[in-house]
Amino acid sequence: MKVIFHEDFHRVYASDPAAASGRMEAVTRVLNGKVEWIQAIPAEDKDIEWVHSLRHIQKVRLEGTYDMAALAAGGAIQAASIGLKEPAFGLIRPPGHHASEDSAWGFCYFNNMAVALTKLLRQGLIRKAAVLDFDLHYGDGTVNILGGLDHIAIFNPSASNRNHYLRSVEDFLTEQDADIIGISAGFDNHAEDWGGLLMTEDYRAMGKMVKDAAERTGAGCFAILEGGYNHRVLGQNVLALIEGMEGASHR
Repeated sequence: MKVIFHEDFHRVYASDPAAASGRMEAVTRVLNGKVEWIQAIPAEDKDIEWVHSLRHIQKVRLEGTYDMAALAAGGAIQAASIGLKEPAFGLIRPPGHHASEDSAWGFCYFNNMAVALTKLLRQGLIRKAAVLDFDLHYGDGTVNILGGLDHIAIFNPSASNRNHYLRSVEDFLTEQDADIIGISAGFDNHAEDWGGLLMTEDYRAMGKMVKDAAERTGAGCFAILEGGYNHRVLGQNVLALIEGMEGASHR
């Protein structure tokens, strides 16, 4: 699989867990030799301005995080664009699903998913999209920006039981007839991360569900990194999702 990444993502740009030292290395160590690396390029200013207010963009500039956030948004655009033809993964940071048009929180600055899908929509490359956000935390920013659009479906699964959780994801995907399925891939609901619910094989299963749903309708699919803070298991969880999106149901 093509994985979009940039060496600058190793840089510690803030004092939050998403920006922590060693987090990206925990993933690249596992993926090296198993994926095709594609260098991320920053989003253009206009791509970000289609989604965020000028006031919010200026705030991010003043905080000194614009370049890193724009690089993450650009990586998401690349993952989505490649995803139209083959599954792709954006190994990017900072995350984005808590970024709304005029504000952001939760370690986020720009909404990477919204920037990517808006770009494809404006280019006329898609008419409908579905977003599966399996991060532990509700992707309020994505819902605030895209949730009111009839042609975009967003699902944030929530359950206290693994089987119920996975069944709800499968049910959502079964109902979709999108041109592309985007995954906001937060791995912080893993048994050894903050949420304590899912197992590594569950990410593989959800990746396979997305691939099957996309193939059923002739859609594309891609994923971008959101949360996931236990460096010991993060790489294996990302790999499991990638394997599922490539068609593997188990190792």
